Amino acid sequence: MNKEFGCQNMSGRIRRVLIKRPECAYINQSNIDQQSDKLNYYGKPVFEQAVKDYENFYNILKSFDIDIHELPSNNTTTLDSIYTHDPCIVSNSGVILCLMGKELRKPEPEEISSYFTSIGIPIAGKITAPGKVEGGDVVWINEKTLAVGVGYRTNMEGIRQLGKILEDDVDEIIPVHLPHWTGSSDCLHLMSNVSPIDENLYVVYSRLLPVEFREYLLNRKIELIEVPDEEYESMGCNVLAIAPKEVLMLRGNPVTENRLIDAGVIVHLYDGSEISIKGAGGPTCLTRPFLRD
Repeated sequence: MNKEFGCQNMSGRIRRVLIKRPECAYINQSNIDQQSDKLNYYGKPVFEQAVKDYENFYNILKSFDIDIHELPSNNTTTLDSIYTHDPCIVSNSGVILCLMGKELRKPEPEEISSYFTSIGIPIAGKITAPGKVEGGDVVWINEKTLAVGVGYRTNMEGIRQLGKILEDDVDEIIPVHLPHWTGSSDCLHLMSNVSPIDENLYVVYSRLLPVEFREYLLNRKIELIEVPDEEYESMGCNVLAIAPKEVLMLRGNPVTENRLIDAGVIVHLYDGSEISIKGAGGPTCLTRPFLRD
């Protein structure tokens, strides 16, 4: 029987992925207008343009012969449910349901649970209060080593619970303490500052990395491609590895793009003005791979 799930790395070729189209997350322009301020968006996405841009994003994924699964509409979730990466973590034992640090995203893990259960993917465990974990804080260094950001979206109790659930799958979990940055209402995940694109090549924004963690990466002989200050807000650090050294990133970050190309990386671009920038969710956020090579 072919393997149906397992994702304890972040740069192997994506085989299966879970997404949610704007038609099902945003619903319509009226819904966007009602929710975007409450969700602390940087602007109101334009629904029709978001649908067009997402179709281009989808077609890039489809061109890699990825088995793409789509979440349907759900009247308990918000615009943020387009970012399918955050509500869960996928291990070799199954799906771990997060408990979201952002209050308005708390219904999303149940939506994820229902879908994965419906296609026969096991639920390995879930984070419960007072713990909290969001998928954007979780970085697989290798199959047995996990780095987890500690900040406003993920706390130490959540990491303790995650370690218990993963005790048969990982050898080490490294807490990485994140800065206050722009505050609790904004989104700063560990993956806001770190994107693995091969086992020994990461895109990073070092100014927001703890010195100890940055030195840990260097000591593991991981090469760091630095994102310049002027490309951080435009999500130059949010890069999705489709396969080793082949990535998808937002258009409009030419310095980071050229640094990737110079490192031998194949780069695919999409317009993220409506589906990424305004909601602070790049290509990693828009996808939940649940099977990688």
